[in-house]
Amino acid sequence: MVATLNTRGMPVKGSNLTVRYAEIARAFEASPAQVVNVQEVLTYYHLRRLAMGMPSFRAAYRPSLAGPAGGVVTFSRLPLESTRYQRLPAPRSAERSLRWRGFLKGALVTRVAGVSIVNVHLLANTDGTWSASNRFHPIHRAQLTALAQVVAELSSPCIVTGDFNIPLQKPLVQEFLSTTKLTDAFGGECAPTFQQAYLPAGMRSQCIDFILTAGLTTESAEVVFEEESPTLGYLSDHLGLQARLSRSASKDR
Repeated sequence: MVATLNTRGMPVKGSNLTVRYAEIARAFEASPAQVVNVQEVLTYYHLRRLAMGMPSFRAAYRPSLAGPAGGVVTFSRLPLESTRYQRLPAPRSAERSLRWRGFLKGALVTRVAGVSIVNVHLLANTDGTWSASNRFHPIHRAQLTALAQVVAELSSPCIVTGDFNIPLQKPLVQEFLSTTKLTDAFGGECAPTFQQAYLPAGMRSQCIDFILTAGLTTESAEVVFEEESPTLGYLSDHLGLQARLSRSASKDR
């Protein structure tokens, strides 16, 4: 079973990071997940808080000065065979902040039990619209093109999970799925994965976090971290996903 969760997107002030991360870690430690992909683990402090509560897992990540590169970490109960990190491009933009934020995004590729697992976090679209004329569209297209190249270099079976920050049904994601031949573990019916409570009035939550597979069969898939904690509220502004997968009879790509 594989799971994914963007762990951090709460306001810094008053977010109770230490306690929230302890709760997230406890939930994963008690779950049947064998591999957990997490995003926005931005510092080594974040990483330690999760690792302390997940003693049956080992963490894979690319070290950087402040913390795991790209904020992406893969926790695995299975032996880790290899790990590499691919920084995603940040195309030129008139807005320096977009160039910098895009520069910090990447994909972590970990080999576990003969399966390639990609943990990715794309640039957040703070405008909340995904038309071709939107300022985030060129950056997202370039990042998905680079991610498609990463996937093309992998043999089947493989799993791609993470926070794409683009709704599943938008053309950019559909083009990515067509190019990579990846299959949505939820069969295109994934529930919204961003907490409605954290959206501005009038905006509707959509599915922006995915579990995508090749060479694997989905036995079950579900949304997790839906409920509020009695003392902490929601543990993240994202919901998590998990899926039970098995090897299919398809040949390596």
